[in-house]
Amino acid sequence: MSKQNIEIVFLGTGTSEGIPRVSCLTNDSNCKVCNDAIKPNSKNRRLNTSLLVKINKQTLQKNIIIDAGKFFYQSAINLFPKHNVKTIDAVILTHAHQDAAGGFDDLRDWTNNTQSSIPIYLRKEDLDVVSRTFYYLVDTSKITSGGTVAKLDFNIINQDKINIFGKDFLPLKVNHGKSYYANGYRIGDFSYISDCSFIPDETMKKIKGSKILVLDALRKGKKHKSHFTLEEAIEKTLELKPHKAYFTDACHDIDHHEVNEFLKAVSIKTNIKMELAYDGLSILI
Repeated sequence: MSKQNIEIVFLGTGTSEGIPRVSCLTNDSNCKVCNDAIKPNSKNRRLNTSLLVKINKQTLQKNIIIDAGKFFYQSAINLFPKHNVKTIDAVILTHAHQDAAGGFDDLRDWTNNTQSSIPIYLRKEDLDVVSRTFYYLVDTSKITSGGTVAKLDFNIINQDKINIFGKDFLPLKVNHGKSYYANGYRIGDFSYISDCSFIPDETMKKIKGSKILVLDALRKGKKHKSHFTLEEAIEKTLELKPHKAYFTDACHDIDHHEVNEFLKAVSIKTNIKMELAYDGLSILI
């Protein structure tokens, strides 16, 4: 049996509004992070949280996207050529907020020019939202323009494993606010949770044993009703004990270089490697 190689590429590691904030650039702001983010190759520049899962088997490459938010097309421009991504073989949704699903209309580039359709895997409640925000993608009889739209095949998922191209994606149900839920996903020894304020015990059991953990870490200090703070993400990492943890979904309160220096010290003290992810980061799992 030929061996599969799985590469993870962080297409985006920022919040819904992205980094930099335009207002920080136009209102004489002293925002250190946003002013740094406009520099070429700045690791403080962050588009909406999104992940590329590349499954490589000999000469075959399958590309699975987790979330395609408002800035997805720019992420694709930045990173798809570098990683030889010519087709999108599946999209898996964590939840239906616009920073996760707002780029669905842009998928027309692929279905118009490189492939016939794209399978989308999402929960029933997320399809209900997409049916309202992108009604013409779900019911093509409602198209009003003369142009073509993305051809998407919607597949409803629950909390059972999804097998895509021979790889299992295990949904990880987490709170993204008091009464709203999002999915993370576990792929082998890799667990990814981009939008989270609380992890239920049942989900903790599913995550435990992961060697690589990616967690939401919006900002330092001040609590948020629908996201982990950096401190909460560190605390949860210590509880789950992965070999390595990456933090994502960071707002402009998080300076990549300063926080990574802090995380180096935490890593030495706890014997768990922790660092901030950044747009374009690539790892093998």
